[in-house]
Amino acid sequence: MTTDELIAILRLQNIPNIGDITAKKLIANCGSATAVFGDKLQNLLKIDGIGSYTIKGLYDSEYLEAAEEELQYIQAHDIAYSYFTDSHYPSYLKHCIDSPLLLFHRGNINLEGRKIISIVGTRNSTSYGTAFCERLIDEIAPLDPIIVSGFAYGIDICAQKAAVTHGLQTIGILAHGLNQTYPKVHSRFLPDIEKNGGFITEFWSTSNPDRENFLRRNRIIAGMCEATIVVESAEKGGSLVTADIANSYDREVFAVPGRANDKYSLGCNDLIKRQKAQMITSAADLIYHLNWELEQKETKPVQKELFVELDEIEKSIYSYLQKEGKQLLDSIALDCKLPIFKVSSTLLNMEMKGVIRPLPGKLFEAI
Repeated sequence: MTTDELIAILRLQNIPNIGDITAKKLIANCGSATAVFGDKLQNLLKIDGIGSYTIKGLYDSEYLEAAEEELQYIQAHDIAYSYFTDSHYPSYLKHCIDSPLLLFHRGNINLEGRKIISIVGTRNSTSYGTAFCERLIDEIAPLDPIIVSGFAYGIDICAQKAAVTHGLQTIGILAHGLNQTYPKVHSRFLPDIEKNGGFITEFWSTSNPDRENFLRRNRIIAGMCEATIVVESAEKGGSLVTADIANSYDREVFAVPGRANDKYSLGCNDLIKRQKAQMITSAADLIYHLNWELEQKETKPVQKELFVELDEIEKSIYSYLQKEGKQLLDSIALDCKLPIFKVSSTLLNMEMKGVIRPLPGKLFEAI
């Protein structure tokens, strides 16, 4: 991309009344961002949906000067960027009509051919939400997905820290420029996240973490992923906005159920009740609905070790599955006379040892 074209793109990104949809329409009709500024006003006004109010700032010198200043910052700090037609622009996001014209990023991000999910939730996470989030990522780690979130307090940072722990790529979507860290206390997580992924934003170095920016940020979280998981949410909250946007993009949405009177389960329970989200209680739900398991079997076949050491509970479950064949989690717990939480964690350990495998429909079988 030429310098002139990048400046033109930055100008379009910054002019009031010209949002991402309008900017793309102008570029499509004129052939490039540079051509938009070189065309005659009367020609632009012939484009469907383009009026004089929309493009009144198109020839204002202040937006050109601002674009040139931002370009100097980009070049001085070696900021990487992706234009919406670039091959390395997030592929899922390309299909969203209001996706950002230009994205800025840093770190070690590689989206090519990867499973990508977002995990979001309240900033006031409970021990229940935190434990679920950590367990979910532990369970899906063998599939090597990318974990996207908002780098905020609570569930967001819990998901990203868990991803780093398991060596998964994780991406924080920011509501401000790459020259800032918000919240500042999360600065200590920057090195690990950039080593195992990085950060993406549509905002310039002059942008602050204002409230409206977080709402705009949420469409990137929803749009660049094949599924969004809401772990905990109050009756109102940003994660519910993300879920609504994901639904509008026809993406899968999952919500973790909670007790009816728990403040930070109200939002999730409502999503499930209104059929705006699938209920998720374990990684098996996610794997089944996203049809990930077949891919896992083809690319990462599970092989049983020749001499696997099993404890007494594992031996009991393995013998039961060998005798009875495919069984549900509830049936295993009932017939083996074990609590469900114990069976769930034991099955995960057995899966890691390569002696059982999960199947669609929440079934398990011995290998």
